[in-house]
Amino acid sequence: MSLPDPTDSAQPEWMRRQERSNLAILRLMVWISLTFGRGMGRIVLHGVAAYFVLFAPAARRASRAYLRRVLGRWALWRDGFRHVFSFASTIHDRIYLLNDRFDVFDIQVHGGEALIESVRSQPGALLVGAHLGSFEVLRAMGRGKEGLKVAMMMYEANARKINATLAAINPRAMQDIISLGQMESMLEARDKLDQGYLVGMLADRSLGDDATHEVEFLGSPAAFPLGPWRMAAMLRRPVFLMAGLYLGGNRYELHFVELADFSKVERSGRDAAIREAVQRYADSLADLCRKAPYNWFNFFDFWQKK
Repeated sequence: MSLPDPTDSAQPEWMRRQERSNLAILRLMVWISLTFGRGMGRIVLHGVAAYFVLFAPAARRASRAYLRRVLGRWALWRDGFRHVFSFASTIHDRIYLLNDRFDVFDIQVHGGEALIESVRSQPGALLVGAHLGSFEVLRAMGRGKEGLKVAMMMYEANARKINATLAAINPRAMQDIISLGQMESMLEARDKLDQGYLVGMLADRSLGDDATHEVEFLGSPAAFPLGPWRMAAMLRRPVFLMAGLYLGGNRYELHFVELADFSKVERSGRDAAIREAVQRYADSLADLCRKAPYNWFNFFDFWQKK
């Protein structure tokens, strides 16, 4: 599968945005942070966040529009700065999480009992995330706890970027990545599930030509892609929302919310079960956004008509 030209105006806004990243700068940040500590690295983040608030007007407008929804008031400049700084903090913390520096963080887990009970009854479960908080908290904790194995499904272009970033942070950090959009993707995911893996994927962004389902999200209709849910139904596994919320300082909360169990759904009932699961997903995302409002990292007009 080849992805369409990102300059094509028919593509969703998030795909047309040029990614602002530089591996040389990232390597410098890694060196500063690991040599002088997390506190010194976070000093640099303030300048990075201020730069993006000042010189990324499209992202600033999208941030302000989202914050008005979730805060229920006009978003001030300091709200926008805190929003971007939270995003920068989760990126920066990957340096430590990928180097197994769990001692740096206070990570609380909520809803983990239901997930553990689910994988005890049958091997494997699907985790659907969003551009909300840090997914790296889950994968890093998976490497640190015996028996918890996590694989991530993503599109090949994104997988290459992730691997390049990981190589810059820690060449020894191994990732289990399943490339979406290939004939064998479903089989690879099924095999990982059979081996007891938690298989994760993001379910909040559409590639443009994906089928979507419009549901209520933070007070207005928003279109969510159906592809992840159709895959979950075909794989016949329980599905949990996963979000690693950043709460400031060194604090994270890892949340698991059970959304659906497609192992119990007959083929004739799949469409209805998928629609219900998408709405529960959107409702759960909204609850987590209200709990930690500066963790929503879709810096574009998420509620625009697709």
